[in-house]
Amino acid sequence: MDLAFVSNVVYPYITGGAEKRIHEIATRLSQNGHDVTIYGRHFWDGPKETTHEGVTLRAVAPETDLYTDDRRSITEAIDFAARLAYPLAKRLHNENHDLVVASVFPYFPVLSSKLASLGTDIPIVTTWHEVWGDYWDDYLGTLAPFGKLVEHLTVRVPQHPIAVSGITADRLAGIGPERDSIEVVPNGIDVEQIQNAPRPEERGDDSFDVLFAGRLIADKNVAMLLDAFDDVADKYDATLGIVGDGPEFDRLERQANTLTHADRVTLLGFLDEYEDVLGHMRAADVFASPSTREGFGITYAEAMAADCTVIGVQHPESAASEVIGDAGHLADPTVDSVADSLDRALAGETLPTDPTKRAEKYDWDSVADQAEAAYQRAIDGRW
Repeated sequence: MDLAFVSNVVYPYITGGAEKRIHEIATRLSQNGHDVTIYGRHFWDGPKETTHEGVTLRAVAPETDLYTDDRRSITEAIDFAARLAYPLAKRLHNENHDLVVASVFPYFPVLSSKLASLGTDIPIVTTWHEVWGDYWDDYLGTLAPFGKLVEHLTVRVPQHPIAVSGITADRLAGIGPERDSIEVVPNGIDVEQIQNAPRPEERGDDSFDVLFAGRLIADKNVAMLLDAFDDVADKYDATLGIVGDGPEFDRLERQANTLTHADRVTLLGFLDEYEDVLGHMRAADVFASPSTREGFGITYAEAMAADCTVIGVQHPESAASEVIGDAGHLADPTVDSVADSLDRALAGETLPTDPTKRAEKYDWDSVADQAEAAYQRAIDGRW
């Protein structure tokens, strides 16, 4: 196969979940003998076209700021989509690629990719990490109708959609394609990297019995976790580490200082090194994230690979139950229920499935194999 990935951001020059997924799948497909090109912005040093780990990187737009006022820039997305159309169309019409894989967010590049493919029979595969729906109201405020419109227009572009979880596939089917036309290929983890990450004590840092890692936003419900932990901390002489930063940081810090067991809670902020986060997971007994909005929930898979007992919550907008299965605890999104799950986890309650075994299904090698098979079905017309 000759594959073209479309993403305005390119890993490892920009680090994030969507671009890392492309990198991990693309490099493995290259190792399997496929030709792989990523069309993106010029975030790397050197010429506009280069090779990184066997993958061709082709810049169709210059480096630029991606955010405006802590939100992804709409003008950046439109600019990238406009710059993408001609060079991609030229390659497609010269039959240089068999397939285009477009990362959905920020939407406009999907429209541009389809435009570039007009007049060819080259399929467009899209990767849906989330379907925002009413979340646009919180994200854009008065501009929310514009976000919803663009999302609905993107859904209606002829495409072969891949969702990263069943819940995302269900939400996508609710606004567009038939559910049975949507493939599910999960996000992945590097199990070996996680299980070999240095523990914090090896660096002279403190470790924690219970850990949270993620962006500190309201949907993560870290405030709920703090109160739940306070209820059980004394019983197990436990400590809690909060890894991450975000708009909720100051409020959570104030709340933590009012807890009965405030001396057992540490807000570590953002950790620059990914392996430092993994090391904290390896050192912890329990990983708890009562988030009610997870298109996939990669930290659950990472923590299971690190042999943590994982706690998530049941919620219609979270894939936690899908990722964790019976290899962890699933609470209701209440302080009492999360505290009960913490109690059972810290007591060492036996789980039906070993977390490390559950994590193996999300290893990048397995995910890349699933993606490769899906791409081939699209090319062959079997999807």
